[in-house]
Amino acid sequence: MILVLIPARGGSKGIPKKNIKLMNGKPLINYTIEAARKCFSDDDICVSTDSDEIIDIVENTGLKVPFKRPDVLASDSATSESIIHHAIEFYQTKGVFVDHVMLLQPTSPLRNEHHIKAALDQYLNCDKVVEMLVSVKITDANPYYLLAEEDDAGYLVKSKISNATRRQDVPTVYEYNGAIYIYNVAALKNKSIKDFTKVVKFEMDATSSVDIDTPLDWKWAEYLLRTTKNE
Repeated sequence: MILVLIPARGGSKGIPKKNIKLMNGKPLINYTIEAARKCFSDDDICVSTDSDEIIDIVENTGLKVPFKRPDVLASDSATSESIIHHAIEFYQTKGVFVDHVMLLQPTSPLRNEHHIKAALDQYLNCDKVVEMLVSVKITDANPYYLLAEEDDAGYLVKSKISNATRRQDVPTVYEYNGAIYIYNVAALKNKSIKDFTKVVKFEMDATSSVDIDTPLDWKWAEYLLRTTKNE
């Protein structure tokens, strides 16, 4: 079984009630729910939330929320990994055994069903062992060329050493965009996600990769949704 997990905590400091705030007239989380429903049945989709308000908004779409997340998993310190394990264990108590988890964060409204289907196809048909597939974009802030750290003497040094003098000559570096994660549950049961080594990428374009964290991100996503076709 593939469980599609949509994590939606009620609290948000940067943008209050971010997951259900209206974006172009629609609750933000609805963009992800709609994309997921074009690829999976409702029985395979689980919104994990601690908020009664979010539950009401989700269930107004016709999607049933199977449980309310416990408060211990609703704090700022709660990790995605703990939320994934909670969902897996919930379904296991119901006699449903999950083989793979696809995590879709509501903060990626320009990730659509085409991305989801392509990522899943890549994951399921990979010719090597995969512990996790993660969506990425090519980063604008290449550590070989643009990023620097301050050394003990207070001088800036490149984050990654390279003799290249042009951006075109440095290695391509990928940035997690937060849109799609697919986890092998057998691997999850054996080690922490931070210890995964068999990780493959699913590359997305910069527009589809927009991840909402700040008010500026919100305005940019609204603009893109109004002016581009989400295909």
